[in-house]
Amino acid sequence: IGILVALEGAFAAGGKDGVRNVEMALKQVEGMAGGKKIVTVVAPTDTKPDTAVRQARKLIEQDGVDIIIGPLSGSEGIAMRDYAKTIPNKTVINGISGALETTWVDPAPNFFRFNLDGAQWGQGLGTYVVKEKGWKKIATVAADYSFGYTNFLGFAVDFCKAGGDIVQRFWVPLGSSDFAGVIAQLPDDVDAIYLGVGGTDAINFLNQYEQAGTETNLIGGTIMADQSVLTSKGKAKDALIGTPTSGPLATDNPDPAWQNYVKAYQAAFPESERFPTPSLFGVGYYNATLAAIAGLNAVKGDLSDGQKAFHKALSTMELKTPLGVVKLNENRQATGSVFVNEVVEDGKGGLTNVFKARVDGVTQTLGDRKSTRLNSSH
Repeated sequence: IGILVALEGAFAAGGKDGVRNVEMALKQVEGMAGGKKIVTVVAPTDTKPDTAVRQARKLIEQDGVDIIIGPLSGSEGIAMRDYAKTIPNKTVINGISGALETTWVDPAPNFFRFNLDGAQWGQGLGTYVVKEKGWKKIATVAADYSFGYTNFLGFAVDFCKAGGDIVQRFWVPLGSSDFAGVIAQLPDDVDAIYLGVGGTDAINFLNQYEQAGTETNLIGGTIMADQSVLTSKGKAKDALIGTPTSGPLATDNPDPAWQNYVKAYQAAFPESERFPTPSLFGVGYYNATLAAIAGLNAVKGDLSDGQKAFHKALSTMELKTPLGVVKLNENRQATGSVFVNEVVEDGKGGLTNVFKARVDGVTQTLGDRKSTRLNSSH
């Protein structure tokens, strides 16, 4: 199995958590699946699509892997969808990349995504900020790449349906270090600012936002208040206190499956080498590895005949994960639950997320007809 994961760039910290979680999932089955020993090869990327494809090609052509778990970032996922079509006798199980197009536009029959896409992750947040916070007039800042668009789309559809008004939109390049120009242009007469950035981009934005002395309410995209941001050094992240976000997990989810997973994660790695709880990136790679293990067990390790039986097993399984049971649609895309959380102080000098609301059964069409969804995505 090849692990295609971003270990450089804005999401390097999340990528390391992805690798940790693959290792943990395999250790839990003593490194065996389908009656065979699993050997892994890590292929590092930097979130750039061409790097991801180059590393994937190395995994297939030089390392001889049967299955690729990855990638991590949105535009990498679209590139891997296209590359997957050139290797029909192999399998790609998405790591955590969340761009809509990856499984929506001309999907690859051997590409499987057991996580929700970014638009699904945005569901419920718009309704929450309008109904519970009373924030109806906002400006938005989001990352100018495929996942940034996708995650913003899910939030915007939900927010506008709930009666919200987006008065100004800003797009910033992935991997930015200078946000001063955008911050200076943010309007004062809005209820809140939506921030659709993550990783080091989120940390850089918050540092410069604090330096500018701005104090508008914030709404976070899915990766704005992930563990990789909340555990960063410095006080600028304190601007996130009170910020609502939405995504596939809630740190304080009482579900035993989640609680047991968190305890296993905390026990598996020294505190200095992990996050306080698993990151979104780590959970994605963990669930992808669970899918690979379950599929290999179902076919007893037989990947002959172009892995057709393995592909069928992945397509039809009901996968038990820390986030609940996951099933795939006809695009091999997950349907599942979305959690709305809010950033609070943890009482120990740090920050954490607390669960506020939940939307179950979120489909890739966000409840709309397929034609409606296509129009809204354009």
